[in-house]
Amino acid sequence: MTRLPTVSDVATAAGVSRQTVSNVLNAPDVVRPETRERVLAAVSELGYRPHASARRLRTQQSSTIGIRLDPMTDGISGVVLDRFLHALTAQADALGLRVMLFTAAGPEEEIAQFRRLSDGADVDAFVLTSTFEGDPRTEWLIEHGQRFVTFGRPWGVDDMEDPQHLWVDVDGRAGLRAATRHLLDEGLRRIAYVGWPSPSGTGDDRHAGWRETMREAGLDDDELDALEARTPEGVPHGAEALRAVEAATGGAVEGVVCSSDSLALGALLAARGRYPVIGYDNTPVAASIGMSSVDQPLEQVATGVLELLTGAHGGRVRHDGEPVGDPRHRLLEPRLVPRELQVAPA
Repeated sequence: MTRLPTVSDVATAAGVSRQTVSNVLNAPDVVRPETRERVLAAVSELGYRPHASARRLRTQQSSTIGIRLDPMTDGISGVVLDRFLHALTAQADALGLRVMLFTAAGPEEEIAQFRRLSDGADVDAFVLTSTFEGDPRTEWLIEHGQRFVTFGRPWGVDDMEDPQHLWVDVDGRAGLRAATRHLLDEGLRRIAYVGWPSPSGTGDDRHAGWRETMREAGLDDDELDALEARTPEGVPHGAEALRAVEAATGGAVEGVVCSSDSLALGALLAARGRYPVIGYDNTPVAASIGMSSVDQPLEQVATGVLELLTGAHGGRVRHDGEPVGDPRHRLLEPRLVPRELQVAPA
């Protein structure tokens, strides 16, 4: 019978102590990046599965995390949640945890799935995506004492640091600020914005990043009102919205930032190569045509979700002595990926 690899085997292969291996698996932020990568490489090479880490889940029953499989939207920006799901599943597996997918047509149906899965002890905790203002899912989970973490902030809630609502999110405001600043630094001034209708927690956050940066550049509210368009998600909507901005400004548009790659692709079609367009989500479509886009650190999002879900933070400190962070939430910084357009859509 083949002997299963142990923590000691991983430690020997990586040239570290057993405690360091444990820290990498249970509290990765306390370990230097180069050491963490070496240990994870040894874990992968040996095929080690630290099932004991599953005991960190509070219920200590099925070692299973439930998450809804979101419906596809237009096949472009919808891929972001797929990437997150892959990252979450891979990292959960390394911790000896399982991910159970389920479907639901809306919030009420998802709550019904929560009830079914928790009553049957099929899952120990839930991960929620696509949060929105007045989200009834989080209210139900808190009321029924269920362990959960959301990928997305509790929009519209006064207390963003409620210890009963753990969350991880990406700073969309910072992402749009970076995109807008990039175009301004190129010498452009009249930067348009194409985004989702308000109210939208995520959309309004990204819109605020653009508007704040443009105000700092000297444009007044009347100019900014003419330069923005709000529209539903989708490539055709993005094209139509940018044409509306061009009509409102007499064609005085020098660049565009968008709240998604889908809208950006539509804006790119309408712009016809006359000025740069920057999207958000850094999807494969953006990469394939050379469109600049804001990238979300989805691997880090998955790590943060699992740390909060399993209690891996535990009040620990990093190797430099600083706290790992607020144990109730993570707000991560995105990065702009600038590109030279390779394919101009006809």
